[in-house]
Amino acid sequence: MQAPVIVVGAGPTGLMLAGELRLAGVEVIVLELLPAPVGESRGLGFTARAMEVFDQRGLLPRFGDIETSVAGHFGGLPVDFSSFDGAHFGVRGVPQARTEEILTEWATELGADIRRGWEVVGLAADEDGIDAHLQGSDGPARLRASYLVGCDGGRSTVRRAAGFDFPGTAAAREMFLADVAGCQLRTRFIGEKVPGGMVMAAPLGEGIDRIIVCERGTRPRRRAESPSFAEVADAWQRLTGEDIHGGVCLWVSAFTDATRQVSQYRRGRVLLAGDAAHIHLPAGGQGLSVGVQDSVNLGWKLAAVVHGGAPPGLLDTYHSERHPVGSRLLRNTQAQGFLYLSGDEVRPLRAVMAELIELKSVSRHLAGVVSGLDIRYDVGSGHHPLLGRRMPRQDLLVGDSTTDTTRLLHSARGVLLDLVGNAELRRLASGWVDRVDLVVATPLTTGAAGELAGIDAILLRPDGHIAWVAPDGGELSAALHRWFGSSSLAPRSRASWRDVLVGEK
Repeated sequence: MQAPVIVVGAGPTGLMLAGELRLAGVEVIVLELLPAPVGESRGLGFTARAMEVFDQRGLLPRFGDIETSVAGHFGGLPVDFSSFDGAHFGVRGVPQARTEEILTEWATELGADIRRGWEVVGLAADEDGIDAHLQGSDGPARLRASYLVGCDGGRSTVRRAAGFDFPGTAAAREMFLADVAGCQLRTRFIGEKVPGGMVMAAPLGEGIDRIIVCERGTRPRRRAESPSFAEVADAWQRLTGEDIHGGVCLWVSAFTDATRQVSQYRRGRVLLAGDAAHIHLPAGGQGLSVGVQDSVNLGWKLAAVVHGGAPPGLLDTYHSERHPVGSRLLRNTQAQGFLYLSGDEVRPLRAVMAELIELKSVSRHLAGVVSGLDIRYDVGSGHHPLLGRRMPRQDLLVGDSTTDTTRLLHSARGVLLDLVGNAELRRLASGWVDRVDLVVATPLTTGAAGELAGIDAILLRPDGHIAWVAPDGGELSAALHRWFGSSSLAPRSRASWRDVLVGEK
């Protein structure tokens, strides 16, 4: 068993990474401990930024009719997401199991090899590759690759086996989550503060309610198994006075407010993404979305290294770009937990925060923090305000056909948009046509309202972030070298990884 990349974990993060690698022509094996999907869904949607990411790979139609809303919250305090033009809080009502099903279908269609029922029990790396020691139903096995990515969740085996440190704060609270039927509960969206804690109840349809219970003063336990429904029902009754013991529990789980992040996202040939790299209170449904974005940032960079010819340090930009995003995620979820789950002692703080959120600038800032819509990477020289940001959807006329910037990214390649018909610009970029699509286009929205107003050309990375613009974006050749390697390379076919030099040892 051999592949250039092993991905451990078939959750949304691992499946998204597998799809990204396959779009780039890299063979990948995904290892998953569970023999089959369990169908349980902690998450019930994803943020606006994750929705954009799915859309740029052509995945959004697979979700069918989706529901979005401009109404969101920060620590239980309402935030209006309409402060971002055309933005929203995110997609609601999509169980995580459905997201995993869609991503599994997509990654499999692209050729990802997903193998279930395998546990990683050890890792051994040398200068030429890494061995994953496995245990399956048929006994032990060994799988060798050039790189291995741990996407195996908050209790990551890969993180421990590869020796990543995981600093942070231990759990101070334990919360219960359950899906119950037959209780006819009053809806308590976002979460309702009650004497002694917080409760939430949200209808899922067909008489099923999702409940969350947080009782202050209870210390988190070290659990080998999920809590019993009786334990959850007891806590619900203490907090609300409502007896739900007669309900039918479909599944139950416990989670905490432990907050930790690895100091580095890469150790040699092993990388981490999603909850394997950072754990936090699930406030605002950000975890799945940030994990998916980790994968989209990493996939094209790792593929470039596997194919050979990646620019120096490209893979290290995964850490430099995504570690700060993870740190900010931890800070905002800790702050939300403090506002959300503390007692009367934080009432003055909540009142002040509510006043501040009435200010449009504060509301916009918090909306950007929670959604990830304000993420901006350091892409080098240049002063244009769009540099480093994600490219918003912009309708375009290409020849006699209409398209948009999102569709141009479906293939996960770089895109150079020539908006003024500059033949010299395209000649300069011709050395990168094996990695970058050169597109002559006219924006269909013009004037100050257009996202591309005043821009002559724009270079998009495969993850949709803007690497260069003209004018005020620096040198195009420097940007192409930094993100796509040298133009002196002969055009590379999608050869087998065994036939090319692996770039970074």
